[in-house]
Amino acid sequence: MDSLYFLIPIALIFVVIAIRILLWAINSGQYDNLDTEAHRILFDDDGKAEDDKASSATQASEPDQPASSEPPTTNKASRD
Repeated sequence: MDSLYFLIPIALIFVVIAIRILLWAINSGQYDNLDTEAHRILFDDDGKAEDDKASSATQASEPDQPASSEPPTTNKASRD
C-alpha cells in the first residue's frame, strides 16, 4: 500500500509529460500534412534519379584512390 503513494504520482507525472509532448507536436504542425509522406513512396522522384546519375558521373571522372598496401583476404568458406 505504501508503494502506491509513490507510484501513483509518478504515473500522473508521466501522463502529464505525454500530454504536453502530444500538444506540442500538434501545435508545432507535426500532424498538419499526413498525406504527403504516405503518397511519396508511391511516386518516383525523377529529380533525385538525375542527381544520382550526375554524382556518379562526377565520381567516375575523378582519378581512383591508390590501392591499400594490405593483401586481399580470402574467405575460408569459398575454398571448401
